[in-house]
Amino acid sequence: MPSVTHDDAPLLADLMPWSVAPLRPGRAWPSAPDAASLKARWDALMKADGPDREALFEPTRTRTLHSAVGRLPGQTSGTEKLSRASGPCSEPIRVLLAPFDEQWLIPDHRLIDTARPELWRVADEHQIFAVETATDAGGPLLLATSLLPLARPGRIRPLYRRPGAGEPNLAPGLLEHLASRLGHSPTPVDVLAWIIATVRPGLTVPLTADPDLWTRGVELGRRMLWLMRRDGDRPKLPGGRRPYVRAPLPSRPLTLHYDRDEEALHVDEGRIAPVPPPAWDFEVAGVRVLEQWFSARTAQGEPGALTAIRPATWPQNWTSELLELITILALLAEVRPRQAQLNVTAPITATELREAGLLPVPGAARRPASVLDHHEEGPEGQFALI
Repeated sequence: MPSVTHDDAPLLADLMPWSVAPLRPGRAWPSAPDAASLKARWDALMKADGPDREALFEPTRTRTLHSAVGRLPGQTSGTEKLSRASGPCSEPIRVLLAPFDEQWLIPDHRLIDTARPELWRVADEHQIFAVETATDAGGPLLLATSLLPLARPGRIRPLYRRPGAGEPNLAPGLLEHLASRLGHSPTPVDVLAWIIATVRPGLTVPLTADPDLWTRGVELGRRMLWLMRRDGDRPKLPGGRRPYVRAPLPSRPLTLHYDRDEEALHVDEGRIAPVPPPAWDFEVAGVRVLEQWFSARTAQGEPGALTAIRPATWPQNWTSELLELITILALLAEVRPRQAQLNVTAPITATELREAGLLPVPGAARRPASVLDHHEEGPEGQFALI
C-alpha cells in the first residue's frame, strides 16, 4: 500500500458514489467452471417433473418453480414459470465467480435469487467493475473485472453509469478538478487506475496534485487493471520463469500441494513449475487464490444434486487457465513493492473537495442512472411498463 502522512484522504464511496450490493445466487448449480456442465444440468432439470424438479431446483423463499420474474437485461432466457418450462438452456456467459476465478453462469433471472438487474443493464465491452473485497486480511482491497462479478462479499462499483462508457461513476466535477490541479485531463480509466494502485485499508484513496506522481500511479494501476481484467495480450513471465507442465496432470486430480523449495505445484502426480512463492501465497480476504480455484474444479457435488453433474475428466483448457492464473498472480505480486513506493505528496484532501463543492456528492449520483432505451420482457412474456 502507498505510504501517506495525512488522514484526510477521501473515501472510495465518495469518489465512485454509485455502488451495488453483490448478487445473491441462492443456489450453486447455475454456475460452473465449464459451460457444458451447465447445459447438462439444465437438461436434467427440464426432464424432471413435479417434486423431482422442485428438489433439483433447490427452492428458496425468493425463488421457487412458481416465481414470476422478468428477463435479465440483455439476455434471451424464457420468462414462463419454471414449473412448466421446457425450452433450451440460455447460452452460459462468463462471470467472475470468486477472486481471479472466471467461471460460467446460466443468465436466467428465474435461477438467481437477487440478480441486481441494474448491473446487467450497464455490463458491456466498455464496462469495468471495481469489486470491494471487504477485508483488511491481506491481499488487494479492490478487484477489477470486465465480467459481471458474482464474487462476494464486497460492494460492486461500475466505472460507468450507462452503457457505451457513458457517464463515469465518479463524483460530479472530480475529473475537472483533477485536471485543474494536475495540468492535464485524466480519463475515467486513469482515475480508476489510480484508485486501484493507491486504495488503503478503510477504503480511502489518497489523491495527489503532483503530475509526475499521478502519472506513475496511473501507469502502475493500468498494469494492475490489465492483469486483473485479462483482456488484450495474454500476460507472460520472462523466459525461464514461465510455468510449464513438467509432468502430465491426471485425468481426475484430487490433491494440490506446493513444494516451496522446488517452486513446484503438484497436482496429484502432475507437476507444474516454476511457480514462484508469491503466486502460491497470493490471498484475497485471507483465502489462498490457487487453492480456492482448484477446489472449485475438483468438488464433487452432492450425489443426486445438479452440482454433481461435472466433467468426468480434467479438461485441457483448465490446465491452460491454471498456468495463466499462476502468471497473473506472480506479476501482481511484483507490483506490490512499487505500490509501496507511491509516497503521496501534494495531497488533494477531502476537505479540499468539500471546499470546491464536490463533496458531499448529490444523492442522484449514488443511485442508478435511467438507462432503459428499450422494453424489457417481464414475467410470462409480458413487457414491463417503463
